Amino acid sequence: MKQAGIAGFYLMPIKSSAEDRIGLGGKADQLTEEWWREVDLTTRIADSLGLQVGIHISDGFALAGGPWISEKESMQRVVWSDTIVKGGGEVDLRIPIPQHNGEYYNDIATYAFPAKSLTQQTPRASVEFPFRSKEPADIIFTYDKPFTLRSVKIVTGGNNYQAHRWTVSASEDGKQWQEVGTITPDRQGWQNTDAYATYALRPTTARQFKFSWTPVGSEPGCEDMDAAKWAPVLKVAALVLSEEPVINAYEGKSGAVWRVSSAKKLDDKDCISLEDVIRCDIDRDGRISATLPEGVWHIRRVGHASTGHTNATGGGGRGLECDKFSSAAVRKQAENWFGQIRSHVPHPEVITRLHIDSWECGSQNWSLNFADEFKRRRGYDIKPWLLTMTGVPMVSYDESDRILRDVRQTIADLTKDVFFKTVREYADEQKLPISSESVCPTMVSDGIVHYEVVDYPMGEFWLGSPTHDKPNDIADAVSGAHVYGKPVVQAEGFTDVRATWDETPAMLKPLLDRNYCLGINAIVYHVTAHNPFTDRRPGLTLDGIGVFFQRDNTWWHELASFSTYAMRCQALLRRGEPVVDLAVFAGDEIPRRSLLPEKLVGTFPGLFGSEVVDRERQRLENDGIPMETSPVGVRHTKNMTKADSFINPLRGYKYDTFTADALRGIAVLPDGSVRMRSGMTYRALIVPQPHKMNPDGINHHRAVFDSLRSVGARIIDDVWTADDLSGIGIRRDAELPTGVDYAHRTSADEEIYFLSNQSDTTQTFSPKFRSVRKNGYICDPVEGRIYNYDGSVTLPVGGSVFIVFSDTHVATSKQFTAESEVTLNNEWTLWFHDNGAYVVLPDGNIESWSSFEDPRIKYYSGHVTYKTKVELSAQQSESQSRIAFEELRDIATVIVNGRVCGTTWCEPYSVDVSGALKEGENEIAIVCVNTWANALLGAESGTPPFEGIWTNAKYRRAEGKPLPGGIIGRVRLQFPANSAQ
Repeated sequence: MKQAGIAGFYLMPIKSSAEDRIGLGGKADQLTEEWWREVDLTTRIADSLGLQVGIHISDGFALAGGPWISEKESMQRVVWSDTIVKGGGEVDLRIPIPQHNGEYYNDIATYAFPAKSLTQQTPRASVEFPFRSKEPADIIFTYDKPFTLRSVKIVTGGNNYQAHRWTVSASEDGKQWQEVGTITPDRQGWQNTDAYATYALRPTTARQFKFSWTPVGSEPGCEDMDAAKWAPVLKVAALVLSEEPVINAYEGKSGAVWRVSSAKKLDDKDCISLEDVIRCDIDRDGRISATLPEGVWHIRRVGHASTGHTNATGGGGRGLECDKFSSAAVRKQAENWFGQIRSHVPHPEVITRLHIDSWECGSQNWSLNFADEFKRRRGYDIKPWLLTMTGVPMVSYDESDRILRDVRQTIADLTKDVFFKTVREYADEQKLPISSESVCPTMVSDGIVHYEVVDYPMGEFWLGSPTHDKPNDIADAVSGAHVYGKPVVQAEGFTDVRATWDETPAMLKPLLDRNYCLGINAIVYHVTAHNPFTDRRPGLTLDGIGVFFQRDNTWWHELASFSTYAMRCQALLRRGEPVVDLAVFAGDEIPRRSLLPEKLVGTFPGLFGSEVVDRERQRLENDGIPMETSPVGVRHTKNMTKADSFINPLRGYKYDTFTADALRGIAVLPDGSVRMRSGMTYRALIVPQPHKMNPDGINHHRAVFDSLRSVGARIIDDVWTADDLSGIGIRRDAELPTGVDYAHRTSADEEIYFLSNQSDTTQTFSPKFRSVRKNGYICDPVEGRIYNYDGSVTLPVGGSVFIVFSDTHVATSKQFTAESEVTLNNEWTLWFHDNGAYVVLPDGNIESWSSFEDPRIKYYSGHVTYKTKVELSAQQSESQSRIAFEELRDIATVIVNGRVCGTTWCEPYSVDVSGALKEGENEIAIVCVNTWANALLGAESGTPPFEGIWTNAKYRRAEGKPLPGGIIGRVRLQFPANSAQ
């Protein structure tokens, strides 16, 4: 790692020896003596090399649990049982304990309330459940007597988007059908199976009800509709029809699972009044004694129990997730994992960070202190309204909705104020900073506000894995960092769901650059999986997930060049402050998070432009539901949201998302800009139009925005149709061609613009910038050189550059322009390091390794040294000069007369050799390296290029043919004018 330019690592042990599916025989389970010895050794070596170590808050990488957490101390959810009784006198009976996970259960309260309608009919279904269909289908339920349908519960055996898409019709004779309504799924994250979904319908009385499904009209999928990404196949375990009125989508509204739904109002007469609810005393045996009026009554016993979630990726330290609303439980978790490691290792000072990684623990909506915290924060008692959390509408739809929004807001408050602040206090005691990823889309919460108490906000982005990519996580972290004044924004980068061993730094660079433009300025490579073998390569991986940043990758020793590029970029991207023009309000719906560009097309059609508006309309229509496969073996909808769909989306304006918390302490500046309490300044505030994560446009802070407007703040709360924002005095920050994105930083004496070509063609253009200063420079982060800026920029595919305007004059280099060249046409010799193969090429036309018949060469992966000689004149040897490649697969280090001149790993694939040449004969050595793709292909086809090729990663490229390898075509020595013989 030290040699590869990596500053440190997050140590995250995963799994256990019991999960050894390939018979490796490992015995170092977490918390055993052997494991402690290995942790001690790891930290000792890291300390000796000056590497920093971050420790996650639990075993594994998701999220905060362990065997020391009891069921009582674990995440809690509201559970209930329902018993139907007849009133008209005293009722004395035992009420069953609600079904729940584990053994721990604690009562909250027991209520009796009148049943609105309860005929208890069982219908006959026209199909057998579970039911599956790829074609349009009808499911008809028939009752013997008229039945009043008010709601339906969807029971799924997994996370199926199609099971929540129905048109519901009613009939008396099975011939004439009247539409009752449609069912559409709530917005949902990937961890959506913790609760079923119940949908309210317009009360309709009939003998038959038809549920009609068709794939037509399916959404293409995105982070907040995760299950829609997959092939449109209906899978449903049951449809449970009910004549009892319920709060539509109450499972999500109660905070049991991460969902957002639009309003579906009930008639007030279908709601239970507070006066009709009788609180029943229940003894330890579950027996109640109560006097109930005439009629049919529900007895609902409500309690709480463990959600059952564990830190599932752990091994020997796996256990229940700690209660996120209990400071004692959170501290116990931190002390029993992080604290034990830090106190045990021989050099505790090498541990420099406490990390909170992937939230994969679902949500919780109760704890022993929840009722008290609710009353303290919301100002009233939740207990009289507790039935709303079980789906019972009380008083009115508006009142029920208000109560449940208060429940979700309390969950969000406690996530920050208890979990994160407790971790903050613990880290402060350890004198350590915290890094953390987003709580969304699993914990019902605010995905931005917790970053106020985190030192290093962190997102993640994936390589070539659109179904698993996390653009919202990046946006959450960037917005949180900017709004709350955190200078460093991290990203777990290059995670992929099926690494295929063809990944190169040149492939990674445009993706990294795109995220630099989005606002990150620190990269955390994913992933290094320890390979315990010295005779098996590439060896052990994280089941093939993530790019292989490890010693046995073919290009590991060349990684330092890519790391140096990242360090140069990040050094400039941390100078000064970010320039972001717009702050977009997320609204007051809960859960909430940052808004991706597609959520704002309806607000800013003018800024996006008609072409993008039309493209987005067509994408969402998803006509024909086209599918694609990416990466290998992963089939998904082609039109799903992808991070690369919006490059510089507002065409020269950047934006962050903020939530209501940021309105505290906000100030209006004389020029109409607003300054957050962190000091971050925005030129305008945006209150967007309703969108899918806030479909009803919930905004409880309109008075605050009106007040800010009254003292001069620029606020846009209507559809903006103009092409730019000049109408309110905001010029574009950067005018760039389509496909080029940017980031802008400002300081007291400089303006720093980072430009990235995300298109598939070389672009030469003359950008226009809003902020300029006396001197202009081009900073090349690949080679680390500074040139004078003349107003024009040329970026190859995947190219990037910094344009820096400064009040200070700095020394610059002269840009190299090739005006003459010498083709290296002499004999080349090739030596293949890992198998000793030796090839002589008589002239300079070099072919790919994969074009050879010899399998030792055809399927070779690794390093190859090319050598040739060239005669040069004195004038040439003393001139500026570069070696340039016609085509290179994939990385080359150039050595001239024994002097290492540099490594080239991306376009334009050339190396400066100035000063290394001499008059007369020169020896040119070029060490090339490709990826593992060819060797793995050869090994699996029975023709390995050398021995010892093995990995547990099972995925490969779909093509099944070797990739080009090494130098291809001519190699040229390039010179400026007047240097040729």
